[in-house]
Amino acid sequence: MNTTMLMLISTTLLSALLIFIAFWLPNSNPDTEKLSPYECGFDPVGSARLPFSIRFFLVAVLFLLFDLEIALLLPSPWATQMSPTNTLTWSVIILLLLTTGLVYEWFQGGLEWAE
Repeated sequence: MNTTMLMLISTTLLSALLIFIAFWLPNSNPDTEKLSPYECGFDPVGSARLPFSIRFFLVAVLFLLFDLEIALLLPSPWATQMSPTNTLTWSVIILLLLTTGLVYEWFQGGLEWAE
């Protein structure tokens, strides 16, 4: 039996064991105190399970989009030492694509918080 097969079997068994322990070991006895939301010592007012506005998710997606832009453009200064023309071309393409998406979102009214 080679080491790859031994490693595969051992990780599969270990994963199955940990899943089994995590599923059967905890003793869950929820009561009203555990199920009620904690609001800094105050009695809860209304339901804690209210849906979020879709605008919060929009802001989160836009943040991730531009965070990804920074992650893609971060190595640009070091990459220019290898072939500046190619790096500049790809950086401009990425910036134009993301700017086009932002302008489209802006004109569609997706960035307006209040309606």
